Amino acid sequence: MRLHLLLLLALCGTGTTAAALSYSLRGNWSICNGNGSLELPGAVPGCVHSALFQQGLIQDSYYRFNDLNYRWISLDNWTYSKEFKIPFEISKWQKVNLILEGVDTISKILFNEVTIGETDNMFNRYSFDITNVVRDVNSIELRFQSAVLYAAQQSKAHTRYPVPPDCPPLVQKGECHVNFVRKEQCSFSWDWGPSFPTQGIWKDVRIEAYNICHLNDFTFSPIYDKSAQAWNLEIEATFDVVSSKPVGGQVIVAIPKLQTQQMYNLELQPGKRIVELFLNISKNITVETWWPHGHGNQTGYNMTILFELDGGLNIEKSAKVYFRTVELIEEPIKGSPGLSFYFKINGFPVFLKGSNWIPADSFQDRVTSELLRLLLQSVVDANMNTLRVWGGGIYEQDEFYELCDELGIMVWQDFMFACALYPTDQGFLDSVRAEVAYQIKRLKSHPSIIIWSGNNENEEALMMNWYHISITDRPIYIKDYVTLYVKNIRELVLAGDKSRPFITSSPTNGAETVAEGWVSRNPNSNYFGDVHFYDYISDCWNWKVFPRARFASEYGYQSWPSFSTLEKVSSTEDWSFSSKFSLHRQHHEGGNKQMLYQAGLHFKLPESTDPLRTFKDTIYLTQVMQAQCVKTETEFYRRGRSEIVDQQGHTMGALYWQLNDIWQAPSWASLADHELLSPTNYHFLSSLKEALGLCKAQITAIISQQGDIFVFDLETSAVAPFVWLDVGSIPGRFSDNGFLMTEKTRTILFYPWEPTSKSELEQSFHVTSLTDIY
Repeated sequence: MRLHLLLLLALCGTGTTAAALSYSLRGNWSICNGNGSLELPGAVPGCVHSALFQQGLIQDSYYRFNDLNYRWISLDNWTYSKEFKIPFEISKWQKVNLILEGVDTISKILFNEVTIGETDNMFNRYSFDITNVVRDVNSIELRFQSAVLYAAQQSKAHTRYPVPPDCPPLVQKGECHVNFVRKEQCSFSWDWGPSFPTQGIWKDVRIEAYNICHLNDFTFSPIYDKSAQAWNLEIEATFDVVSSKPVGGQVIVAIPKLQTQQMYNLELQPGKRIVELFLNISKNITVETWWPHGHGNQTGYNMTILFELDGGLNIEKSAKVYFRTVELIEEPIKGSPGLSFYFKINGFPVFLKGSNWIPADSFQDRVTSELLRLLLQSVVDANMNTLRVWGGGIYEQDEFYELCDELGIMVWQDFMFACALYPTDQGFLDSVRAEVAYQIKRLKSHPSIIIWSGNNENEEALMMNWYHISITDRPIYIKDYVTLYVKNIRELVLAGDKSRPFITSSPTNGAETVAEGWVSRNPNSNYFGDVHFYDYISDCWNWKVFPRARFASEYGYQSWPSFSTLEKVSSTEDWSFSSKFSLHRQHHEGGNKQMLYQAGLHFKLPESTDPLRTFKDTIYLTQVMQAQCVKTETEFYRRGRSEIVDQQGHTMGALYWQLNDIWQAPSWASLADHELLSPTNYHFLSSLKEALGLCKAQITAIISQQGDIFVFDLETSAVAPFVWLDVGSIPGRFSDNGFLMTEKTRTILFYPWEPTSKSELEQSFHVTSLTDIY
């Protein structure tokens, strides 16, 4: 048996006392369904779907129609249980807590058959005092309730007035009333994702034991004092003092590379106590600031904080500190009504260029460190500097933000509310307040996060009347909106984090929305704040159809993923654009027709007599269409940063929807159409379906290996538009793809994400260009 035992904060030396012991309950648990007919082992962290798959009881949840076939999993009430022996003597510790970093979602917790608490929020951390029930040998149970059934119960109990929407559109094949449960909103389905409302312990769970006092939380914020022209550090430490007497001592904070060390005296009274420290950094010391990718280095400094307390108790923490300022500038613009909306980092205006981030998988236990690093490195390699963590997903794991800090990726962080109105009964608000306070404390030290946003599209949903609310009833919903996002979430942000701006929604009119009473008549105005823009009917090659907005935080076009991706989750009968599978996988109403319509404006649609060839060519063409549309729109926004036309413009951000996929289906995602360096930008003088002289290009490739990188030396017999390189299921990325090949030869590099061989690449390699269709 492997003991997950960690001596947390003990320091060596004469007379020192171990501050705390921690015993992890990660690993093997038992899982059973509601009536006890199914029992199986399961991993923690993890979820029921993953456990069933790992035991061979279900197929891949993404295969064909399994999102429907496996609905029964989410509708059952599952129990996680474990028996364990604590490998230290419990009687020697004054306080013992059970810590749950993440529970998904509705559960009752029993410890040694005693109910110790409940959970109702996937995004909160829970701590339960088990001092009086813990023994040497223990049992723990988490009895889950289906989040789908819970949400329906909560909605039914809200009898005063409806809180729309009740259910997602039928095309999404989803579950109802997700706005009544504090859970990943897209897990009930979205227009790009499946319905998998998971159950399980999705983060760490552990036992903590301590004497005298315990450091529960530790966070900090660098603050620049403009008047003194110096940096300060605001540090906050939260203690649980279990001693019956006050605990005195001193604190030493040190940042060696900044030649900074300060000592403070303190006295902690019994109970929950907060210690606030203010560290001054001499203005004579040069502090290197953190910069976004492409604007400078991501310099950080190692900091240690040592609490030397009575009774020989020493507690030490270390952290990396980054220094940067961020301002959201909303001011009048010469020649244009309204206000600007742009960010200054360390006093310099920065154009935000990037994308929107959704959860990387429906099952979070499958999101590995390697996957996060590969996705985020792709962001940097594509010359992006910003990701918006969208409000219908999750607050990402710590490693996501640490990587963004390291790579210089700015993060626009939504709170997890999206495309819905929400209840404001006291129980719901209490849960939200605990969630928001915890997430602010957890994330505020990351320089990559440059703004908090209260929600995704809920101001627009309310004021543009998505849910057909009568004018007489609208004040009720406006009051609820202000209660949730202004009187609760905003209040907590302003109290807990002074280092970055907050806006109530996206899109929003920013300062104008505030002036109009927190909801604007037109939250998608081109003259204020940010906009979300989607238009699948107008010709995307015509830049005149795009809005000259201050900031475009969502825009995009759908495409299908490559055939090699779809092939893994489908069968031969599915390989048609009109198959039951293709229609099922499309969760956006009319999406397949919209893609073909947009592609048909400038390209000849496939006409092969081979159905499989037609399907592959159609998939390819939707990707070409998406790439051209996003390229045209992105370039339009980037040109608009320095111009005012017809009193509109000064665009200072372009974040396309969306970076990544959650499953193999049509979506707005794209990680390709990018080069590591500035690409040659070609302009087509006509639609390619009207172009003369194009002939079928014969493209060959010679593959060689240089270390871990593979070199593809390409040769073409003719000009080849939109050359697409595919290596099947071998994970990795090309240095360029979807390019126009006008020269006879070209060299492309392939960076594999897993070990592979030249022969495997040669067997899997396939190249397509537009001339294959024409």
